[in-house]
Amino acid sequence: MALSTSQITLKSSQLKAVYRMLAFNEDADAFEDEFSLPPTGSSHNQWKILIYDGPCRSIISPLLSVSQLRKRGVTLHLLLNSEREPIPDVPAVYFCRPTKENLAIIAKDCSKGLYGRCHLNFVTKLDRALMEDFAKLVVQTGTLESIAGVHDQYLDFVCLEQQLFSLAKKDSYVQYNGSGASEQMIEQAMTDIAYGLFSVVATQGKVPIIRCPKGGAPEMVARKLNRMIAEHPTLLRNKSSSLHRPLLVILDRNADLITPIQHTSTYQALVDDMLTHKANRVEFDVTIDASAKRPKTVQKKFDLEPDEDPFYSRHKFNPFPEAIESNGMDLQEVSAKEQSIRSKAAGNGVPDPSSTATDLANAVDSLPALLERKKQLEMHTSILQAVMDQVAARDVPQFFELETSLATGSYKNDASRAKADVLHLAADPAKGNLEDKLRLVVVYILTTNAKTADVDEVAAAVQEAMETLGEDGKPRLDKLGKQNLEAGMKAIGYLKQLRSMHMLPLSTALQEIESEPKAAGGSVFTSVFNKATSQATGLLAKAADRVSSMLGKIHKHYATRVVENLCEMQPGSEDDDFLYLDPRVKGDVDVQKLRMMNRSPVREVTAFVIGGGCYSEYQNLQMIANDRRTISYGSTELVDAGEFLAQLGQLGS
Repeated sequence: MALSTSQITLKSSQLKAVYRMLAFNEDADAFEDEFSLPPTGSSHNQWKILIYDGPCRSIISPLLSVSQLRKRGVTLHLLLNSEREPIPDVPAVYFCRPTKENLAIIAKDCSKGLYGRCHLNFVTKLDRALMEDFAKLVVQTGTLESIAGVHDQYLDFVCLEQQLFSLAKKDSYVQYNGSGASEQMIEQAMTDIAYGLFSVVATQGKVPIIRCPKGGAPEMVARKLNRMIAEHPTLLRNKSSSLHRPLLVILDRNADLITPIQHTSTYQALVDDMLTHKANRVEFDVTIDASAKRPKTVQKKFDLEPDEDPFYSRHKFNPFPEAIESNGMDLQEVSAKEQSIRSKAAGNGVPDPSSTATDLANAVDSLPALLERKKQLEMHTSILQAVMDQVAARDVPQFFELETSLATGSYKNDASRAKADVLHLAADPAKGNLEDKLRLVVVYILTTNAKTADVDEVAAAVQEAMETLGEDGKPRLDKLGKQNLEAGMKAIGYLKQLRSMHMLPLSTALQEIESEPKAAGGSVFTSVFNKATSQATGLLAKAADRVSSMLGKIHKHYATRVVENLCEMQPGSEDDDFLYLDPRVKGDVDVQKLRMMNRSPVREVTAFVIGGGCYSEYQNLQMIANDRRTISYGSTELVDAGEFLAQLGQLGS
């Protein structure tokens, strides 16, 4: 079953390219997706070894499981820089960065005759100078015939979901905002980002219109990318997308520092915020028999499938309480069906005269799929419980509500009340942990005209609250906690410094929307208590008490407003102010002249943030996606609030 045009996404396009690579770069034709298995003996499932470096392993991992790799003939997958045993006569597919070090390792493998024919695939462009040096190495060792082919794959990005990707550039916000960054370092960083975005464009196979604010990192990257596309003849020859050109919007994290710091309320974003969550794997500790003298703690690990898991794909963007409610209802429904099938199979109960042996056989046949669904739902019950434990223990709804009020400008005419409310929450040792309090202070700085003395007072209150003894008489902060407190104070100092230099404009990052998804408040849960299974009842009861406020109004974040204005071509908005670059056109395009023409509606958008992105921004952008418009989201790296706070702390050092 090949993907239809309407189903083609960034992830499916990247997957198709990987399948082609694993088939020794032959056409992937009808066997381009995971549902269509290649015929026995084809190059698709011929035995082979996959050898990759760390970054390329990060690209493969979210795309293909070990069993899926095996179906494609990959019997072993090994790291390039590890010790590897010779397996002669078996072809090897190399997938790595085109670096001098990697090429030296490959040349050494060839000289040792470790494998049969070697198919070399580089994640981005192999420079001519490096290619010539490599050619000399293999010629000198007489192993040129072992190289079956060399290919530039342009796959230098990690695709975590159909519409979500990252360039995996660690500490990217520090990289171009740090005082120690030279012009040459910034130039190289922007070139690397442009290469990563070129990989995205090449994988999509369509020439986009590029929009970005003038000046700074976005313009540097946009112009580099525009030139790369314009100089690539294969991309420019593709006329299939000339009518409805995709839109690529490049943004700067500095335009909205609130979104990656602020507490959130949706299921997927909370999983990323409250638990250990990387590359679609979630980890958390569970206490077994908490009432025992020595309670046992076990670690749970789950691999999430955001696109394939029916419950997760349906509820990942929903408010957390709604996800809890749906999980309980779905689990009850599945459990009832399972019980009914088992009862019929055992011959219990009053037989239905209209039922036949065929009906019973069909019901029994459906049991494995039903049990698999139940297993998935129970996994989500465990994850929801773990998130709920953190949300309840840290009083996250209070931080979420206050930060939302600050970010929507509710306090703009009442600075004293803003300070009092922030101080009340920041100074209470029982409310939130250190990170929660620091995030609140950061939002306070970014959204109000608070005097430096007021900011200092609130920051001092956080420090004092965290330096008190806990209820057990022990210090609240261990050695690592004290280091995090110090880093948090440096982050606050950094933002104060930016503000004193007038480099930190006030921001109301959230724009309220009139409609509400559901009525806020505990009444939402009244109708679901009786429907919940015994597994979820306690969780629902806690949710009704603790997190009902997280069902509040929907708000548009900065990136969402910008993308919407550009898609709708709103006069007097970013559509007038942003650069308009078209790789098919030499020089900048005058938007005012375009206004006199009928521009085609935007069907595909990619929003990309330099300096780090987050799940709450990704999900917020999906609000303006619809049947006629798809929105992909990417960033230099995906960071949770703690990681971004740490980067702000590095800049304040």
